Amino acid sequence: MVREQIYDRGVRDERVLKAMATVPRHEFVPEDQRPQAYDDRPLPIGEGQTISQPYIVALMTELVELKPTDRVLEIGTGSGYQAAILAELTPYVYTVEILPGLAKSAADTLRRLGYDTVKVRTGDGYQGWAEHAPFDAIIVTCAPEDVPKALAEQLAEGGRMVIPVGPQWTDQTLYLLRKHKGKLEEKAVVPVRFVPMVAGSSDR
Repeated sequence: MVREQIYDRGVRDERVLKAMATVPRHEFVPEDQRPQAYDDRPLPIGEGQTISQPYIVALMTELVELKPTDRVLEIGTGSGYQAAILAELTPYVYTVEILPGLAKSAADTLRRLGYDTVKVRTGDGYQGWAEHAPFDAIIVTCAPEDVPKALAEQLAEGGRMVIPVGPQWTDQTLYLLRKHKGKLEEKAVVPVRFVPMVAGSSDR
């Protein structure tokens, strides 16, 4: 998976490649999906959600340029796989999932696999996680139509955000945003297709 789907497509950060080789992806998908766990495609994980294809996970992780001391926020915990990859790079990982069932399942899986430093919260990703801001990096694994204001505010000066933006299911673009003098500078990276970002009042 790492050699053919990730390295051969341009991801070169050695720490990211090592993380992708270390985290057991099959542990983060349902039992009936495990034979396809290492295929280069998204897979269903229940409740209408998916685990992103390995290449996209690696690309997004490389783009945020995590250092071991960085504090990173993930929006859209899903199965917990992206959070585990991030936890291989920094112990300061915070992740928010709006669906309680997925949040609990992801937290259980992360704890079982030894990723005890990851903090999982059930809540509205549009609101971020203000108590632990500012974040050096933010990764959003679901697509809003615009960059949420709270996430922009919670990004530290000099911080990086990787986020897919666009209408539901179509015409989405993955952006790399950098905060410079309080403003976001954006760079379009690649066309993508993510599940839509959902807003709600759940927060606990």
